[in-house]
Amino acid sequence: MRSGPLSEDGPIAQAASASATESEDLFDTAPAGYLVLAPDGAIVRANATFARWLGVASEALVGSRFRDLLTGPSRILYETNIAPQLRLQGGFEEVALDFVGRRSAPLQVLANAIEQRDAQGAVRSVKVVALRARERRGYERALLGREADAVQRLHDEQSTAELREQFIAVLGHDLRNPLASIVGAARLLRREVQSEKALKVIAMMDVSVDRMAGLIDNVMDFARGRLGRGIDVETKSVPLEPVLRHLVAELEASEPSRDFICDFDLPEPVRFDATRLSQLVSNLLTNALTYGDPKQPIRLHADTHNGVLTLWVSNSGAAISAAAMQRLFQPFFRGEVRHSQQGLGLGLHIASEIARAHGGALIVSSNDTETRFTLTMPST
Repeated sequence: MRSGPLSEDGPIAQAASASATESEDLFDTAPAGYLVLAPDGAIVRANATFARWLGVASEALVGSRFRDLLTGPSRILYETNIAPQLRLQGGFEEVALDFVGRRSAPLQVLANAIEQRDAQGAVRSVKVVALRARERRGYERALLGREADAVQRLHDEQSTAELREQFIAVLGHDLRNPLASIVGAARLLRREVQSEKALKVIAMMDVSVDRMAGLIDNVMDFARGRLGRGIDVETKSVPLEPVLRHLVAELEASEPSRDFICDFDLPEPVRFDATRLSQLVSNLLTNALTYGDPKQPIRLHADTHNGVLTLWVSNSGAAISAAAMQRLFQPFFRGEVRHSQQGLGLGLHIASEIARAHGGALIVSSNDTETRFTLTMPST
């Protein structure tokens, strides 16, 4: 007489139940860190091993962003190189990353990841496996001599340059095209009779599109600069004052509650790239709007003397801390701002690169009375 292998309590069902229990136990207690990420990078699930390495509970990691667990250098590497590779190739292998935990030293791992996609090709989740690598990475650093280090650095730079070029291509195609669609849709809506509320919504769309376009431009400028070409400029000798007054007029229209004071002494044309210098000044003015005292005016000064252009933007407000001053022009560094004003932290870095491309320099001074960013560059 046959037993009931297909019944709920038969041998096959019992074996399947035991296998599922073992698999669940293996996920949690395996000698490796396991993470499951949502398409936007939020942690959906983390095993007990990885949580223990970080010194937290597994539940505390759920909902956190993968990138936010990384140390500063690893976060920059992930955003500029690893994340684009994951998107372009569907995964990555043996990537060295450092995580911040409650331990005194960062958690050093080698990570592998793969995307899980549905039948339509959309990303459903990203699965990450992390192996502790402190001893291995220390051994490898000790083993590699100067010559091997130089070869490895060259190889890494070549690989990074290729990934950055791919990153720029992805940005140009995947971000600018939908942005253009939004702009076109807003134009179509303006041609029709709209309610007052609808007109306000369209105006908000315009502001958001401009901000998104600015973010895209900043990231692409940063990527080009990191490729070694720097920021290109095409200089012409033209009057500078009209360019500056146009920038201020735009900000006065978008920020009617803020006051601007302009002081120009520009009797002769200045040799500069109008687009790039406008970008620099706009970044400085926007920075002053973000961090300055809203009850105090923002000042813009420009003059030429003995072949040198001096241009500065100042605002009142809290002084920049000494620690922040040291990192102010580094990429991806941002001060404390309101959530609605968050960005990538590239504006001042790109402004300093534009100054350098013009043969000049951008410096900052800050105290309890005034914060001032000063550009000096040849005027001819």
